[in-house]
Amino acid sequence: MASVRIREAEEGDCGHILRLIRELAEYEKLSEQVQISEEALRADGFGGNPFYHCLVAEVLPAPGEPQGPRVVGYGLYYFIYSTWKGRNVYLEDIYVTPECQGIGSKIIKKVAQVALDQGCSQFRLAVLDWNQRAMALYKALGAQDLTETEGWHAFRFEGEAMRKLAGK
Repeated sequence: MASVRIREAEEGDCGHILRLIRELAEYEKLSEQVQISEEALRADGFGGNPFYHCLVAEVLPAPGEPQGPRVVGYGLYYFIYSTWKGRNVYLEDIYVTPECQGIGSKIIKKVAQVALDQGCSQFRLAVLDWNQRAMALYKALGAQDLTETEGWHAFRFEGEAMRKLAGK
């Protein structure tokens, strides 16, 4: 396999990140839910107070190949806080193009390094219940399935429900 580099995303990567977000949504059968734009990714991730951080996986060209590095995966994460455990990192998305499977664990390991460097006690993520391959990978890497061990369920408010809740 060609050489792979995991690095922090730069503002110029937003087009690649959006392409990969759309590929992930298609894989998850949720394409209609993607409403983010390249401009929003730029504003939200690369301003003075970023809402998220992102790593990208690049396949580097072999010596003598004319094309430059290809972005083939990403891990988008942000920091959260646990009232029980303190600092945490949450991996919102991880995706690698199908022809580059195996790179995902490198992204996950890099997020773990970032988390430890920032003093985080936990690294959290969620996965769809039918994605057995991803669940097997996370467990193999040492993650606990909180639905199995603690019975947690995830909820969200959005759109009209959120406006109604806020009284707007």
